[in-house]
Amino acid sequence: QLCASVLNSSVFLSTGPTMSEKVVIGEVGQNITVPCFYQVRGTQDITSMCWGWDSCPASKCYRTIIWTDGWKVTEQHSSRYLLQGNLQMGNVSLTIVSAEEADSGTYCCRVELPGLFNDQRTNHKVVIMKARISTARPHIYTSEQTS
Repeated sequence: QLCASVLNSSVFLSTGPTMSEKVVIGEVGQNITVPCFYQVRGTQDITSMCWGWDSCPASKCYRTIIWTDGWKVTEQHSSRYLLQGNLQMGNVSLTIVSAEEADSGTYCCRVELPGLFNDQRTNHKVVIMKARISTARPHIYTSEQTS
C-alpha cells in the first residue's frame, strides 16, 4: 500500500518564481504521465511548448522530445512520448509509454509565453523503478490419499 501511495503522489519543490521542480515516480512497463499545464482563457492564449531532456535552459528545450504549436504536435522524436491531454485547454502533460529504467532523469516542460523571459518552465525528476516482485512462496497443499 505504501508503494501505491508513493507512486500516485508528486512532490513540489519551489525553486523560484519562474522555475519549479516536481518528482514523478513510476514502475517499469507502466505508462507514466508527467504533468504540465498552463492557463488558457481563450484561443489567444494557446501557445507553443516543448518537452526536453535535462533542466530547462535559458530558451527552447535541450535535447527536444516533443513540440506542439498549441493545437497539434509538430515534432516528435519517439512514438513512446505522447501529449494525450487537451492541448487547447493547456494540458501539455507528457505521457511516457511503457516506461523503462532508462527513462529516469530530468525533463523540462517549457511553455512559450509572450515577452522576454516570461516562459513557464518546470523541471520534472522522473524515477522509473523495477516492478517489485513478491518473494513470498506460494502455499502448496498436499493431501494424503489412503486406499
